[in-house]
Amino acid sequence: MLRTSLDSLPASRIREVANAALGRDDIVKFWFGEGDLPTPEFIRAAAKQALDAGETFYNHNLGIAELRQAIADYASKLHGVRIESDRIAVTSAGVNALSLIAQALFDPGDRVAIVTPVWPNLTSIPRIMGAEVVRVPLACRDGVWSLDLQKLIDAAAPGTRAVLVNSPNNPTGWTMPQADWEALLAHCRRHGIWLVSDDAYERLVYTGAPHAPGVLARIEDGERFISANTFSKSWTMTGWRLGWLIAPSRFVADFGKLVEFNTSCAPPFVQRAGIVAIRDGDPLIRDTVARLKRSRDLLVQRLRALPGVEAAAPPGAMYLFFRIPGRSDDSLAFAKDLVTRSGLGLAPGIAFGAEGEGYLRWCFAATEALIEQGVERLARHLR
Repeated sequence: MLRTSLDSLPASRIREVANAALGRDDIVKFWFGEGDLPTPEFIRAAAKQALDAGETFYNHNLGIAELRQAIADYASKLHGVRIESDRIAVTSAGVNALSLIAQALFDPGDRVAIVTPVWPNLTSIPRIMGAEVVRVPLACRDGVWSLDLQKLIDAAAPGTRAVLVNSPNNPTGWTMPQADWEALLAHCRRHGIWLVSDDAYERLVYTGAPHAPGVLARIEDGERFISANTFSKSWTMTGWRLGWLIAPSRFVADFGKLVEFNTSCAPPFVQRAGIVAIRDGDPLIRDTVARLKRSRDLLVQRLRALPGVEAAAPPGAMYLFFRIPGRSDDSLAFAKDLVTRSGLGLAPGIAFGAEGEGYLRWCFAATEALIEQGVERLARHLR
């Protein structure tokens, strides 16, 4: 009944695991990409105030002016370069930004190179538009993920429409080195290829740096580069569905048409919360990164103490992508067995593409007590 490009899309394997435990309240859940804390009160209060003030009407397709300016100021300060607000578009979530970018850029048959394994939405969205997705797999050795940059450059041959990079990466935590970003940007500039950076986790790095490596600071207005971002992860706002993109001003000027035909606009009271979050949220981000680092280190330490488990601390994002050779080789079957028999909810690696088979993804955005409980359930299951 669906178009061919839709009918061939894979269903969510994470949802399949979750459905195996539907209705149970004894599951310890680490399968979805969100933390266990609610959005902080100072952000919630801004939305309440806007609702009480009656801000419930349509607004500008590209976002209210105050939020676009706040994002421009934030990105300018973070990356040390002046970014004007006419390069900002507000969207109804980061995934909405990625979907609209695909609608704006991709015609059927366009070639799009993407680093994998990756969040399945990133590879499925271009396919919805009829584009040809070329997967460029990361390699893993002793739990550490790396990219053969030459393979990505070879995949982005002249005539390629776009290269999509998610760094820090979901699910592996891999983070592209600065030198690789520079070489990739030079290649894309040389051949007129769009470079799209999914920056959802750019603040969640554990090196002490304020953000992950990237090239936004080197981009002039008018270049074929787009940064897609979200309030979900760094500001603990997954349920708010608010995101943005930074793109050439001429691109943004036309982009409003696509927003109009999709969602019309992001809710104004949600945008008011976004203004407060991005203006006053740096202490929250620092606390979040410190908390995630503690949880990451604890999880890696506990898992590596279990017989047969291969795990290494990821440099970014909020996930540990690990394997148990001989046990997790069929990751979907293992994850379903794990949740039904031991009450531990993890994401199967196959959910992120064939490159992820044999692995499991554990979201460590949780309290240390909950992580301890989860590890004990895994240990019991393996015994």
